[in-house]
Amino acid sequence: MIPLSITFFKKIKKFDIIVMGGDYMSDLIYLKGVGPKTLSLLNKLEINDIDDLVTHYPYKYEVLKRSDVSSLNQDDKIIIDGIVENVPIVYRFKSIDKMQFNINIGSNIYKVIIFNRGFMKTNINIGSQVIAIGKFDKKNNTIVASEILLNENLNNIKIIPFYRTCDGLNRKTLKKIINTALTNYNPVDFIPDYITLNNSFIDKKSALNNIHNPSNIEMVKKSLLRLKYEELFVFMLKINALREKNALYKKGYNRNINKDLIDEFISKLPFALTKDQLNSVNEILSDLNSDSRMNRLLQGDVGSGKTIVALIAIYGMIKSGYQCALMSPTEILAEQHYNSFKSLLPNVNISLLTGSTIKKSKDEINNDLASGKIELVIGTHALIEDNVSFSNLGLIVTDEQHRFGVNQRNSLKNKGSMPDVLYMSATPIPRTYALTIYGDMDISTIKTMPKGRKPVVTIVKEEDEIKDVLYLIKDNLDLNHQIYVVAPLIDGENNDSVTKLLRQYKLAFKNYKIGMLHGKLRPSEKEEVMQKFINGEIDILISTTVIEVGVDVKNATMIVIHNANLFGLSTLHQLRGRVGRNSYDNYCVLIGNKDNERLKIMETTCDGFEISESDFKLRGSGDLFGVKQSGDMNFKIADLKKDYKILEKANYDALEFIKKGNLDKNKVLKLELSRCMDLSDV
Repeated sequence: MIPLSITFFKKIKKFDIIVMGGDYMSDLIYLKGVGPKTLSLLNKLEINDIDDLVTHYPYKYEVLKRSDVSSLNQDDKIIIDGIVENVPIVYRFKSIDKMQFNINIGSNIYKVIIFNRGFMKTNINIGSQVIAIGKFDKKNNTIVASEILLNENLNNIKIIPFYRTCDGLNRKTLKKIINTALTNYNPVDFIPDYITLNNSFIDKKSALNNIHNPSNIEMVKKSLLRLKYEELFVFMLKINALREKNALYKKGYNRNINKDLIDEFISKLPFALTKDQLNSVNEILSDLNSDSRMNRLLQGDVGSGKTIVALIAIYGMIKSGYQCALMSPTEILAEQHYNSFKSLLPNVNISLLTGSTIKKSKDEINNDLASGKIELVIGTHALIEDNVSFSNLGLIVTDEQHRFGVNQRNSLKNKGSMPDVLYMSATPIPRTYALTIYGDMDISTIKTMPKGRKPVVTIVKEEDEIKDVLYLIKDNLDLNHQIYVVAPLIDGENNDSVTKLLRQYKLAFKNYKIGMLHGKLRPSEKEEVMQKFINGEIDILISTTVIEVGVDVKNATMIVIHNANLFGLSTLHQLRGRVGRNSYDNYCVLIGNKDNERLKIMETTCDGFEISESDFKLRGSGDLFGVKQSGDMNFKIADLKKDYKILEKANYDALEFIKKGNLDKNKVLKLELSRCMDLSDV
């Protein structure tokens, strides 16, 4: 069908315009009830077209049944409707507001309190009907509400969907706009007919209507299953189609790595490799000595020794006559790798290329790379600049790969003729999920830690216990050890800013050298501060999370993280990994709420794989896999953790669909997949 033009739309009255998903231009402004102001509010919710609108799914449902107040105990859940008795009063405390008013339920009058809903005040009038959902404070005859539904009573509705909204756009208005769009909306169905039939799925139009207008819980469940499956099926179809496409280019070169030379190199290292490190080395060498291109993820906990494994692979490639490139997410980490590799590979021509490299040096490095004089280049995003070219690029190593976008990783890959690729990640991913998401990669895992490493002792302290923390810092300083102190912000007057903590720590530790590091410093300033800390010229380094990735200072034995509640589990674990890289007693002190679930987990385990599982459970799929930048992970309704069984089924069906050659026959799916990748060769 030919898309209708905007001119055509302008000739039609607003109430006549309903946009068909996939067929017509999706233009919200022509929906009844959507003017410029409402449109801007919808855009705030990332609703930019009709498809976004109808897939703006409820985040929860409430089965509404009027509570028998006489049988409720203190703090029981309550659902009640009543008549507003007075004009609401709003109290404001900094960024929080509290609104209260009274409702008459016929047998009694109750005070209703709700937080951060002050914007609703103008819509709550004396005599209007409201439903209050929340907790019953029996002692004070009060309902502490989590939700208030305006102009509603419990006789009219049984199940209510709750949506993510914003100031100026309430749930009821949003719901009305969604239903207007649904009236004549014909959604594109991405599930092949035979799969729909085999699984007894309800049709997509019915599923969408049931999701937004639930009549009973069973229909909600059926609709959720159908919509989640479709989203995951399309996702896995993309993953598997990409895998199939990559297989066409999997042909590579046998690098002829000399295993005896590698064994000799390993035997001369100043430390022994762990069993997992040796296994990983062997897996990588097997890839390099095959006629297929290596596409391997090397994952391991913080400090598990991934870098030395990569160094061994690089050494083998260079000895076979190939150039190598190692890309790091930060200049500090790139320079650290540069210094480490220079000491372990003294006879290899290594260069460092970052954004702060002066132009004259950049030009010289680019010329030497193009001529093949440089055997290994270590750098940041500067490596993917257009003027960087290689003579014979054989191996690319991407450190902390999840910090780079898909396009950035591919840009470096395209600079060589069929280079092998090794990705490194200190954010371990449960193997089952890694196999699904990174289906086109082989995976090597390092779990065992190098000998002599002691687990980092992790302690949670409340803000008022700061004296205990300061005493522990002093004990470590007296042993001539160094300390990291981390804050979430750069500026501010609270203990969550680097600048405020710098002043406080200078007062507490007058006889010690204290430095500051954060993202607003110039690269040269960051480098100077970090080098001073590495050299032992700074005793306490107060920093933001710029130190999170890879920084290795053996003499650092303690890290103190202020306002630890504000950080995610993976970040906390990465920060903790800055210490414990020695044989001393090491400490990680988290200053925050002792009841915080993330902080409790940090206290009980140092295992990055356990933490990864917990992180996944706490925040769902999110950007845990580092592929969110590709656009594939922005699920509207599915959750990789909760819906893993559906994901497995969708993956199986997607594989079968491709194997049977059905992708070429299905124009709808072919078009959908072509939006994110070139499938012309599939």
